[in-house]
Amino acid sequence: MSGRTAAGQPGGPDRVEPATEVFVAHRNLLFTVAYEMLGSAADAEDVLQETWLRWVDVDLDSVREQRAYLVRIVTRQALDRLRALGRRKESYVGPWLPEPLLTAPDVAEDVELADSVSMAMLLVLETLQPLERAVFVLREVFDLNYDEIAEAVGKSPAAVRQLAYRARAHVAARRPRGTGSPAEHRAALRAFQRAVETGELQSLLDILAPDVVALSDGGGVRHALLRPVVGAGKVARLLAGGWWRRDADRTAELVQINGGPGLLIRLNGEIDGVVAVRLENGYVTGAYHVRNPEKLSRIERQTIVSR
Repeated sequence: MSGRTAAGQPGGPDRVEPATEVFVAHRNLLFTVAYEMLGSAADAEDVLQETWLRWVDVDLDSVREQRAYLVRIVTRQALDRLRALGRRKESYVGPWLPEPLLTAPDVAEDVELADSVSMAMLLVLETLQPLERAVFVLREVFDLNYDEIAEAVGKSPAAVRQLAYRARAHVAARRPRGTGSPAEHRAALRAFQRAVETGELQSLLDILAPDVVALSDGGGVRHALLRPVVGAGKVARLLAGGWWRRDADRTAELVQINGGPGLLIRLNGEIDGVVAVRLENGYVTGAYHVRNPEKLSRIERQTIVSR
C-alpha cells in the first residue's frame, strides 16, 4: 500500500497512518464484498489494492461515514472488474467455478454469511447482471440502505429498488435450500469422504440425492468435466471410477470451504483439488470440484470473511 509521500499532501505520512488504520479495520468486510461480487479471491485482492490507492488520497475529515465510503469505492472497482471478468469467462475452458476459500468453522455459525459465500450461491449470483449482483450483495448480505447503494453504484434510489426486486426474484427462483440437522450433515459428509477415498460405488449411491449435480473446473490445465453431470448413478460412477487417478495415494480431508462442508483432495501428498459439498436432508445434492491450480494458491490458509 503506497501513496504520494510528501508530508501534508494526500498520501503523505500524516495521512497514511490514520487512513491505514481505517482501511485495516474494514479490510475483511471489503474483501468479502469484492469476493461475493467477483467469485475470485485473486481479483478481490486486486480490487482492495485499487481501493486503497484511492482511499489514501481522500481527505478523511470530509468523510462522514468511513465504512460506507470504503464500500462505495470497493463496489465501483469490483463492478469494473466484474465486467472485464465476463469477457474472460467467455473464453474459459469448461465450466467456471468460483475460487474456493478455506474458511474458519465459525463462519458456518453465521448462516446468512455462510449461505452468501457458498459455492452454490455464488453460482446463482453468476447468473445476475453486474449491477443486479452488486445491489443484491449490498442489500441482502450487508444490509445497506437504498440511498447508500445508490451512491455506490451510481444509480437513483428508485432504480436501485427495481434492481433489488429483480435480483431477489431471480435468486429466489434458483437458490439452493439447505435443510437438515447438523448431525445429518456430519454423517453424510463423513460417508461421502469415505466413499470418495475408497471409490466404493454402493456407498456413494447411498448418500447421493437422485438429482445430485457434479461440476468440475480444471481451467484447461487439469483434466475436468466439460459439462455438468446430473443424477446419482452417473455421479457415483464418476466419483468411483474416473474423477481422480486410481493409481495414486489419495486422501480426502474434511475442511470448511466457503462457509460449508468440503474435502481437500491430495494425490501422493500433493494438493490436487477441492470439493465443496452441498447437503440437503442428509444427502449430497451438489459437488463442486475445483482443480485449476490458479484457484488453489491460497487453499492451505484460512481466509477471513465477515459482514
